[in-house]
Amino acid sequence: MSAAWVDEHLGTPEFYADPYPVLRRLREEAPVVWSERMGGWLVTRYADVVAALRDPARFSNAGRVHYLLDQLTPEQRAGTDLLQRHYAVGVGHADPPEHTRLRRLLTPLFQPQRLAALTARVQAVVDQLLDAVAGRDAFDLVAALAYPLPAIVVLEFLGAPPADMDHFRRWALDINGLFAGGGRLRPEAVAVAQSSLVEMRAYLDDLIAERVRNPCDDVISLLAADATRDRLDMAELVSTCVTLFVAGHETTANLIGNGMVALLRHPDALAQVRADSGLMAPAIEEMLRYDAPVARAWRLARADVELGGRLIRQGQMVLLMLGAANRDPDQFADPETFDVTRTENRHLGFGYGIHFCLGAPLARIEAPIAIGTLLARFPALALDESRPLRWRHDIALRGVETLPVTTGGIAHV
Repeated sequence: MSAAWVDEHLGTPEFYADPYPVLRRLREEAPVVWSERMGGWLVTRYADVVAALRDPARFSNAGRVHYLLDQLTPEQRAGTDLLQRHYAVGVGHADPPEHTRLRRLLTPLFQPQRLAALTARVQAVVDQLLDAVAGRDAFDLVAALAYPLPAIVVLEFLGAPPADMDHFRRWALDINGLFAGGGRLRPEAVAVAQSSLVEMRAYLDDLIAERVRNPCDDVISLLAADATRDRLDMAELVSTCVTLFVAGHETTANLIGNGMVALLRHPDALAQVRADSGLMAPAIEEMLRYDAPVARAWRLARADVELGGRLIRQGQMVLLMLGAANRDPDQFADPETFDVTRTENRHLGFGYGIHFCLGAPLARIEAPIAIGTLLARFPALALDESRPLRWRHDIALRGVETLPVTTGGIAHV
């Protein structure tokens, strides 16, 4: 397979609408291949992706944003000092032992007993959001449910007012846009991300200061207490708060959106889930496998290393294609089939290894409640075939920007 073919087929509108045919061919013919367009090695086999994710000593999270910024001209890089400082710290951009220390501080916040207390609140938010569209013949499922639900839940979890979710949504989209091109940056995206990061950090600085003065039972108060005990410095605290919202909100929104696209495109699977509520849990796991909300992980090679028979040089970017790995026939039986009864499902939808998604337990509470309630209240729900889906043009995060559905004029209270 030629390098020209790889770059010709990556990053096109057709690829973003359905990347899996291209990823399947890469996995079969060139499972570790350099892409000039994406500025890194694309890794598509399950075994190779897992091997890299379990080896932080050779595949590093630290320094990735600096790798991207170093490609800019001096003029383009001017004014990116906050981006450089922000991504120099934080749990998502650290290796052991710093990652180990930060993860140990954050893990108790996501213990099942703490998250279980959120179940009733998640149900109440879902009910309220669906009440607002109950009388409509059609609506956008992303705008009505998939986006606002995790935004409200994670903001309340952190301790920020849900009324500010539109600000957070804009900041998250702008900041995540920095990584949409894999190992390449668009200069205009850098400027937008820097501007939104300035706004978001200023907001969080004020909120953290308020929680130091008046602690509450929320994550920011707990993390601020760690900062006052010198277990977490202020730069780490702010970076962590940004990560918790940007990552936690986007993943769950994409899970709900992608999952509903899969269900509505597979009537037999939809009928199975409607008929047997016990299938909701495996259906959520199958959604995470079949169309992963996070399509790629990324690492920097800390030394020359061989992976999948190819030599990756020290300092090069490695793009671990989780969506491709999740359809590897060497790992999954009949991987192109959306099977809500699948039991052997060690998917990579939440990553793998030391950077496995902290918020996975929360997403596994939100998604079943959201989708289960949606199906119960709208028994005739269907894709609105008169309006095309619009997919994000993003190599990292896979999700629909809009999801138009029809209700058949039937809704249950």
